[in-house]
Amino acid sequence: MNSFEVTGGKKLSGTIIPQGAKNEALQILSAVLLTPETVTIRNIPDILDVNLLIELLADMGVSVQRPDRHTAIFKADNVNIDYLHSPEFRNKSGRLRGSVMFAGPLLSRFKKAFIPKPGGDKIGRRRLDTHIIGFEKLGATFNYHPEDGYFHLDASNLRGTYMLLDEPSVTGTANIIMAAVLAKGTTTIYNAACEPYLQQLCKMLNRMGADISGIGSNLLTINGVDYLGGTEHGILPDMIEVGSFIGLAAMTQSNIRIQGAGIEHLGVIPDKFRQLGIQLHYEGDDIVIPEQELYEIQTFLDGSVLTIYDHPWPGFTPDLLSIVLVVATQARGSVLVHQKMFESRLFFVDKLIDMGAQIILCDPHRAAVIGLAREQRLRGITMSSPDIRAGVSLLIAALSAEGKSTIQNIEQIDRGYQYIDQRLNSLGAEIKRL
Repeated sequence: MNSFEVTGGKKLSGTIIPQGAKNEALQILSAVLLTPETVTIRNIPDILDVNLLIELLADMGVSVQRPDRHTAIFKADNVNIDYLHSPEFRNKSGRLRGSVMFAGPLLSRFKKAFIPKPGGDKIGRRRLDTHIIGFEKLGATFNYHPEDGYFHLDASNLRGTYMLLDEPSVTGTANIIMAAVLAKGTTTIYNAACEPYLQQLCKMLNRMGADISGIGSNLLTINGVDYLGGTEHGILPDMIEVGSFIGLAAMTQSNIRIQGAGIEHLGVIPDKFRQLGIQLHYEGDDIVIPEQELYEIQTFLDGSVLTIYDHPWPGFTPDLLSIVLVVATQARGSVLVHQKMFESRLFFVDKLIDMGAQIILCDPHRAAVIGLAREQRLRGITMSSPDIRAGVSLLIAALSAEGKSTIQNIEQIDRGYQYIDQRLNSLGAEIKRL
């Protein structure tokens, strides 16, 4: 198991380019299964989760060429769908929740699919119900086989229908869209997720020959077509990395430029960091965060304590609440962080408390942060990364802390952030990979 040894207290400076969006990549890469023609994907993040998904595609017979680490050319003209029911696939896919995204394209094109119990972060319950119920409404049948731990799905006659999703699940919406694009008739999805990454998927599918309207709203209409062709697609900058770098600059009192941040796709993210008192401004598509001695958390207009909570798009993404919480520890003022969507994502705050932060964990979903206003620096400790987002939050805390910190289980960080130690070291950080 690898670790980071972090020497904190150093001011950073320079320009950093955000990687391609992990959450978009998992959807886009799954969509290559919908056509036997060539699909070229650019700006692929070079991270464990995405590389594992590409490896799984190759294992099931998809031709994969990698001109460089951020570009891949796929041709799914000889897919071995039965590989998905093999012990090898189960062992690999069990480490990656994104493998569930294969189900929609496979049902659409090959009329059957197998879904193992998903892996991924230990951040709480993540249901497959939205996926399965959506497939059933399109005419698929499924059975869970406890002896092999697989959902077996059959879709010999997919037909379009109206459905109201029980939750605006991003992966659930994407999976249902990919199942519906080749179904007979018209599918209407209400309460659909509408994240920029899902919009990217829909636009890509339309370039391949799909007929999807309502893109960007929570009401999607999909007219089934008979065939999808090849295309080229560029993945957006990762909004979670952009938010992480804004928080990093504030915590370490650094002057950082985030180049090519994809500002038009960030929604309320910059405004939430401004509510924490962080200064930032735009230069073209770059975000510049100036060195700031102290930042002060705003209050609501009536003077009450600020609450920041997650909500489906266009609300604030849950993936950045861990960053917000860490950044608030050194602000002046208080904030209540309310993590509504996952019940275990705030449990990493015990490490921040050990570092000297003033945090009250009210329950599994809420934490009250009393900012130290830099009157007391966080101190370096040894800790372990429980999930991707908490891991990089602890890394930010360690970079701002006094002394050395050791972060164990950094494979969790590597799952979501490419070469994060090298990229931050180029800004002046001191991170050693052990």
